[in-house]
Amino acid sequence: MVPISSTPHLSPISELRLQVRALQPQLTQWRRQLHRYPELGFNEHLTAGFIAQKLQEWGISHQTKVATTGIVATIPGDGEGPVLAIRADMDALPIHEENEVDYRSCHDGKMHACGHDGHVAIALGTAYYLAHHSHTFNGVVKIIFQPAEEGPGGARPMIEAGVLRNPDVDGIIGLHLWNNLPIGTVGVRSGALMAAVEGFSCKIFGKGGHGAMPHQTIDSIVVSAQVINALQTIVARNIDPIAAAVVTVGKLHGGTAMNVIADTTEMHGTVRYFDPALQAYFKQRIEQVIRGVCQSHGAEYHLNYWHLYPPVINDCFMAELVRSVAATVVETPVGIVPDCQTMGGEDMSFFLQAVPGCYFFLGSANSHRHLNFPHHHPRFDFDESALPMGVELFIRCVEKFCG
Repeated sequence: MVPISSTPHLSPISELRLQVRALQPQLTQWRRQLHRYPELGFNEHLTAGFIAQKLQEWGISHQTKVATTGIVATIPGDGEGPVLAIRADMDALPIHEENEVDYRSCHDGKMHACGHDGHVAIALGTAYYLAHHSHTFNGVVKIIFQPAEEGPGGARPMIEAGVLRNPDVDGIIGLHLWNNLPIGTVGVRSGALMAAVEGFSCKIFGKGGHGAMPHQTIDSIVVSAQVINALQTIVARNIDPIAAAVVTVGKLHGGTAMNVIADTTEMHGTVRYFDPALQAYFKQRIEQVIRGVCQSHGAEYHLNYWHLYPPVINDCFMAELVRSVAATVVETPVGIVPDCQTMGGEDMSFFLQAVPGCYFFLGSANSHRHLNFPHHHPRFDFDESALPMGVELFIRCVEKFCG
């Protein structure tokens, strides 16, 4: 481990940056170790063991087995002050990796295809630095290593387990390595950053029969096709065009043979929106549409609808904190990107509902090195020079919030 020492002849900004950049080899090593052994939600036992081992080596107080596999590290500052939480998710995805790298996944069918291995490395680097520089801030920093962001969701169980209490958290921040932005940029905005995530499945029950005698049947595939088309009118004709939303049917299954009219067809879909006021609307409207189409054809249906994550809504004060810090970290004026909304979802939203906070994007794509495949792609990878930048952003937020 590279020792962190004082360099009095440098300005504080230069000193911090040099010391954080000196952590690059360790950050890369940690990230690649985690990448080799990806684990799915609530099964991150090796990952949690790796994190706990590092925290113990550095003498950082921490609690393990929070919400099954989560970890909470507590780092006190030099005196009384506010409590800032930093959240890092640590689970992987059920994807078979196609990258030909020496740190590729050793677990077949599992892969860190969304950057969570980098999130953990950044959080570890932040913990290491703060533990050796507790004199630079007051209050307390809690670092929350969260399981199961990709599903079924670990934020809410961790909140229920009390991670925001004892001591009570005053603010929370988190970042997502983001291959939709180039390396050296930060995406931060007040208000809605990421969308709510809801899902539904629907079975259409018709009456099967011979493909040559459709008049004797109720074709569940035809009914489903009309349902899918009608669902698109919800956003097109029922939602204010200024308020973005998406209804997608991504899976459809019906029928067993080309000359048999299917009696049952099943569809699965997702709903995304930014405005919390729409939370109850889509379930009601989707069922109205399905009911109306089915009634017109004499079919029946069974709808299952669920709310997964609410929208990610950043607090204005906390977003300004991150924005002001990012202005000291990025090297060009265009490095701060406010227009960075996405219909992707994140259960960081539960933390932001509980306490004021800011979730932001750290650009990690490098097209020159072919490190620009999208998230959840089997060849996803990112530019690891983003890791120390993430550490510096977190440290500066701590020093400004807890100064």
